[in-house]
Amino acid sequence: MQYPALKVHQWLKEWDEVKFDAKLHRSKPQPFFYMFSMPAKDLRALCGVYPRDASKRTRGKDDLGSQRKHDSARSSEIGDFVKFGHPWAGLSPAKRASDDNSDLKKPGWLPTAIVVNILNPGEQRQGKQIKQGDSVKIANSKEHYSISLPTNYSGAKWESGSIPPIEVIDGQHRLWAFDDLKFTGDFELPVVAFHGLDVSWQAYLFYTINIKPKRINASLAFDLYPLLRTEEWLEKFEGAAIYRETRAQEVVDLLFTYPQSPWHNRINMLGETGTGRDMVSQAAWIRSLLATFVKSWDGKRVSVGGLFGAPVGSHEQVLPWTRQEQAAFLIFSGSAFKSAVENCKEPWAKTLRTNSNEELFKPSDDPAFYGKHTLISQDQGIRGFLNIVNDLCFVAADELKLNQWGKAGGRDDPEQQVVSESLASIQKTPMRIFIQELSQELSKFDWRASSAPGLSEQDRLIKGSFRGSGGYRDLRHQLLINLQRSKSRFSKLAGETIQRLGY
Repeated sequence: MQYPALKVHQWLKEWDEVKFDAKLHRSKPQPFFYMFSMPAKDLRALCGVYPRDASKRTRGKDDLGSQRKHDSARSSEIGDFVKFGHPWAGLSPAKRASDDNSDLKKPGWLPTAIVVNILNPGEQRQGKQIKQGDSVKIANSKEHYSISLPTNYSGAKWESGSIPPIEVIDGQHRLWAFDDLKFTGDFELPVVAFHGLDVSWQAYLFYTINIKPKRINASLAFDLYPLLRTEEWLEKFEGAAIYRETRAQEVVDLLFTYPQSPWHNRINMLGETGTGRDMVSQAAWIRSLLATFVKSWDGKRVSVGGLFGAPVGSHEQVLPWTRQEQAAFLIFSGSAFKSAVENCKEPWAKTLRTNSNEELFKPSDDPAFYGKHTLISQDQGIRGFLNIVNDLCFVAADELKLNQWGKAGGRDDPEQQVVSESLASIQKTPMRIFIQELSQELSKFDWRASSAPGLSEQDRLIKGSFRGSGGYRDLRHQLLINLQRSKSRFSKLAGETIQRLGY
């Protein structure tokens, strides 16, 4: 089966000055692309997002792949529009049932092109290679071009035996509207197709199509296309705030507002003084997240990046977690640590509980976790905890299958609902036991602050060294050393982390 195509040449001599680099997923593209039309059902069957579990094909309803997040509710809305047009598609079920509104049905044209990339035979995604028989080929004869479908293509229900031969750059929600195989009639979609376009250029195209005309906000773009989080041209041109600072603030807000968060109402969001209770400020939380989970990685300065802002795992792909999923990961980790500390029988924890006569938020609060004499409730301890969880999960990313987790909710679902769904789904992943056991090991560390009663002079000096900017590094190092010396599964991981960091 073939579809005639038009070859469109676009290349300027100035473009030869662009720095192309295959190692950065930015290989030199072809100086042309193709334009054609194809039945929507055929195009949908050939396209896909690449699943976190490379052994399974992800259909649109499964939501999330390695680079793009799909909002099924949005596709459903578009599907209604295609069938019935505007304004009928936006009516409530009751109004749709009324004969008085039947004249509101209109054609639902989709005249804007779907932008895609056709994979070359043998190309890989997440370590899985497209098979020859699954490939879409571009044929030419005397300047006439055509798009040739896979030799084993069998129609709208076809699925690739390896990975989908076409990946969507822009327009996936329009295309995924045709997941409903009950569509009848002749409905083709215009297509702009690149061939063998590297993934960094795909992210760049998505950004220039959707962001520069101000069609969607930048924060949403980084959830839809996580690869954008690591694009160095965005870092240089737009500045860090385009993703990192904004994302850190959004996550802190969820840590503060989510009722089951261990830091619910326990972050000084406005930097107020004289509140009667010491709390780590929002600004300090943001700085800690920027230094840990939202940290970038250029592969030169450090060799441990942030789980939320750097390529992770052997495939070096950015985890496509949304801000709700990122917050849920931190809430789960913090809750596991809180539980471990509350059950801790180590001398440091007993001492803080025995000598505590301070005012706490609740009578049930554990002074070892929430008290004023524990590092855990202070800036240094928050940074130390975040560092260790990020470091070890980053190093163990493949073991924990981090790229296979997450797909909760749709874009318009309430944030706290998505956080709750994400927390529930963590229970079914390798992360759960890993984080819980790591929390148990971390609770064995002496978290007393230098102000804690009963410290020897030597211990007070050691604790005092954790203050100031240099103290963050020292505490991180000490936590890693303690894990390395333990007889736990984290000994080897901590040793590898120390080596990577050059301590």
